[in-house]
This record gives sequence, C-alpha cells and structure tokens, in this order.
Amino acid sequence: MLEIGSPTSLFFRTNTTCNALLQELQKIWVDIGESDAEKDRMLMELEKECLEIYRRKVDEAANSKAQLHQSLVSIEAEIASIMAALGVLNIHSPIKEKGCSKSLKEKLAYVRPLLEDLRLQKEERVKQFVDVKAQIEKMSGEISGYSAMLGSLTLDDDQDLTLRRLNEYQTHLRSLQKEKADRLNKVLDYVNEVHALCGVLGVDFCQTVSEVHPSLHRTNHEQSTNISDETLDGLQQMIEKLKTERRLRFQKLKDVVESLLELWNLMDTPQEDRMRFARVSCVVRSSESDVTEPNILSTETIEQVSAEVDRFNKLKSSRMKELVMKRRSELEDLCRLAHIEPDTSTSLEKSTALIDSGLVDPSELLANIEAQIKRIKEEAQSRKEIIDRIDRWLSACEEENWLEEYNQDENRYSAGRGGHVNLKHAERARVTVNKIPSMVDNLIKKTLLWEEQTQKSFLYDGVRLVSILEDYKLTRKQQEEEKKRYRGQKKMQDLLLNRRESIYGSKPSPRRSNSIRKANGYSGNVSMPPTPRRNSAGAANSYVMMTPRSYSGHHGQNGYFKEVRKLSTAPLNFVAIPKEDSASTYTYSEPDSPLHN
Repeated sequence: MLEIGSPTSLFFRTNTTCNALLQELQKIWVDIGESDAEKDRMLMELEKECLEIYRRKVDEAANSKAQLHQSLVSIEAEIASIMAALGVLNIHSPIKEKGCSKSLKEKLAYVRPLLEDLRLQKEERVKQFVDVKAQIEKMSGEISGYSAMLGSLTLDDDQDLTLRRLNEYQTHLRSLQKEKADRLNKVLDYVNEVHALCGVLGVDFCQTVSEVHPSLHRTNHEQSTNISDETLDGLQQMIEKLKTERRLRFQKLKDVVESLLELWNLMDTPQEDRMRFARVSCVVRSSESDVTEPNILSTETIEQVSAEVDRFNKLKSSRMKELVMKRRSELEDLCRLAHIEPDTSTSLEKSTALIDSGLVDPSELLANIEAQIKRIKEEAQSRKEIIDRIDRWLSACEEENWLEEYNQDENRYSAGRGGHVNLKHAERARVTVNKIPSMVDNLIKKTLLWEEQTQKSFLYDGVRLVSILEDYKLTRKQQEEEKKRYRGQKKMQDLLLNRRESIYGSKPSPRRSNSIRKANGYSGNVSMPPTPRRNSAGAANSYVMMTPRSYSGHHGQNGYFKEVRKLSTAPLNFVAIPKEDSASTYTYSEPDSPLHN
C-alpha cells in the first residue's frame, strides 16, 4: 500500500490524472473527428510541453539547492573564521558533527543562530580590543608627548581576537598605567619642589612651570598633565636652574647680612632697630637647604638689606673716629684679660692724633685694629691652658697669704662664731700651699713647651713668665733661709732672756731692758712693734712673694727686677721682735722647713 505524500504516491496520482485527462481528450478528438495523424502530432506537442515544464522545475530546484549549499558553506566558513579568531578550541564544522543527514534547510536553520551568537561574541571582543588599544594609544601618547589619533583606530577582521591576545594587551595597559602613575608622581614631586623654590626666591610659580609645559599649571580640567620625558627633563633643568639661583642669592644675602651684623655690633645698634631685619639675620647661622621661608631670598629682600648696609656704611664713615676709639678700647680689654701687651702703634693717643692730622685713613686704622683683635683672640686661645694654671697658682698664693694672716691671729682657736669654718679653711689652705712648688714646676714645663711650639717667649703683662716663676722660686728659697736665720736668732734671744732672768731673778722691766740692750751693743732708738697684730702684718709684708699680681702695675723688665731686688735685700730686725710676737708669727711650716717635722 502506497503512503500518501510519498514520491511514489505522487507519481501514481499524477499518472492517474494524466490518463483520465488523456482519455477525455481522445474522446473529444473522436467527437471532433480528428485524424490519427493530427492526434499523434498533438500528443507529441503535449509530451514536449510536459518535458519542458519538468526540466524547468528540475533546473530551478537544482539552482535552489546550489544556493542553499553555498549559503551553508559560507556560514560554515564564517563560523570557522570567527571561532578561529576568538580562539575557540573546536574549529570543526558543527554540521559534520551533528545532523549531517538532515536537509540543507534544516542545516541552515541550525547554523544560523550559531553564527549570530558568534558574531555577537566577536563584536563584544572587538569592543574590548578597541577599548584596550584606545587606552594604550592614549597613555602611550601621554608618555611620549604626542596625542593619539583615536578616530583612526580600527581592527582587521582576520585579527587575532583570542583571550590570550586580549590579556597581553591588558597586561601592557597595566604596565603603562603604572608607568603613568610613576611619572605623574614624579612630575608632582618636581612641581612641588619648583613651587617651594619659587616661594623662597620670590619668583612667579605659574610663569615658571608654564615655561616647561602649559599643562603643569592648567586652568581647565580637560587638559591632562603632560608626563612626557621632555617635560620631566624640563622640570629637572628648571629645578637645577632655581637651585643655582638660590645658591647665588643665599651667598649674596649671607655676605650682606654678615656685613650688616658687623656694622650693628660696631655701631651699637639698639635691639629695636635690629628687629626689622630679624627675619634675615638667621641666614648667617643656617645652611642653604634650611632656608625655606617665603620670599627670604627674593631680589627685593636682598636689595633692602643691601640698602641698609649702605646706610650704615655712610653712618660709619661719619663716626669712624668714635669707632676706632671703641675698638681700641676693646683691644686693650682683651689684652688685659689675656695679660698680653697691646700694640702701641694704635694706642688711643696715637690713633686720635693720626685721625685728627688726616695722615691715615680711619678705615685702614680700624681694619688694623680689627686684625689685632683677631690675632689677640687667637693667641689668647692658645694661652688659655697656661693662663688657667697661672690663676690656680695665684689663688694658691692668696691662700698662702690668708693662712699667714690666720696664723698671726691669737684668737684663732677661740670658740667664737665662725671659728670652726676658719679651721676647715686653714686645713684646705695648707693642702693647697703644699702643692705650690709642684704647681710652679709644672707651669714652667708647660710654658717652655708652649714657647718651643710657637717659637716665641710667653710674656705675662710684658714680662717673660719663665723669669717670673724662676724669680718666684728663688725668692721663696730666700724666704726659707730667712726663716731659718730667724729661728736661730730667736733661740739666741731666748737664751739671753733666760740668762737675764737667772741674774736678776725675774723678768726685767722695760726700763731696765732698755739699759741692758744698750749694754749689749743694741741701739737705744730701736722701737718695739706696737702690737703683735701690727708686727705680724709687717712681717707678712716683708715676706710677700713676687707673683704676676705683685708687679702688674709695672710695664717693663726694669721695674719688675727693681721690685725683686728690693724684696731680696730688705733686712729683717729679728732682735726687735719680742718673744710673744715671735712665738705667734710662724705657727705653720712649709714642707721643706725643719719645723714641719
């Protein structure tokens, strides 16, 4: 049994219809009376027309099939191309894998949605590539300094659109973004440094950075900051230029301020007048990098300080004589403190006479005194250790004098107020006095070493210190010998008094004592010291050592040695000293004295 709709069934129905129509046509021809030849001719025509219709339909069907197949092949090729561009691993035709026995229309119906989906994926991928490449081109242009032509950016259809390629572009974009951020930070650091330098120098910041690139100080937010190598190099060069200018201005301002400070000190400028330039006075004791105050190195500031220096220079010229006298007094004060003889060529009398006569320029004379002050300060610094030792020696000598007076006091052991304090002071004074010989010897050694190093004599108020110390040692030795002679005469006097007492049986009266003295060859006009206190003071004056303070009023060797001779030749009248005074005169002994034992 034939299936309805099948090709065989359709052919059977067609033949049946054709046979029925042919029979009806033959019947009509019989009725008409057509001849057999005519009937054959008409049947041949009919058959030819049927064949032409069939052939035309077959050709149309073949063309339709070819078109469908071509479309399918084109779609498959496009799918394969898109899949290859997108990097899909399965690049085989899906028609060969699925439904390969289906008709062409079914195959087309299957692949067309797939093609549309792949086209959408490709468009999305192309947008991603275009966006990434646009950013890359833009950042590359910012880094290189050239604007990117974003409108001309296109992608070829056969371009690699794989995710691997997209990741490479994105990696490159991230590296450019990092480089841009680094460059932008560097540009901002340079701009901030330029801003700080411009502030210190008082220079227009906007104009300065605009010389490098206008975008560094933009007024509109549409223009991005230029970060090209050219801009970075320009900023570096501008910074070096500003630093060089800062160095020159700093040195110039420092020199001017130093001159101003010298003039202030020279002219005794009051503090309220100095406050006007207190802002720039700190430049002298600051380094170049520490100067950050705005406009402190501006040309206006330097000009103001220079004008003040010029004003003081004019004022100084009118007060030059007063300044010379003042600096000379300062020189003499320094010399007095350092115990150095000042240069007599610039003394107050000579300086005044030279200035009044007009033979010497006051500025030259002032410069000479300034040089002397500088030299005295340097020499005083080298003499400081020896001067300190001299002060300690003189202090020990004063302690020795105090101890001498203390020992003459008959009430020194009384329980009065302050007695224990004086006893402690006396103990310390004895320790100090015992160190005097070693202090003098060390001081001589130090002085000789200084003279060897400086190749000149160490003068103390015009006298060679070594000579002073040697004379001091000699005088001290003579004093010790005088003490020994005094102790011998004192023993003889005690024996004489004891003999008188044994003869007369009691202590003689002053009247008989005078007669006895005449009998023994003593002068009758020799007077007794009024009191032990006055006599002790006189004895102390007789034994005063020669120290630098004892001849500070003399200004030459002759005066000094005259004082030494006077000291060494002064006789001592030990006979005139009563027993009571002699017993209270020397109650302590030097380390080398026999009484010490």
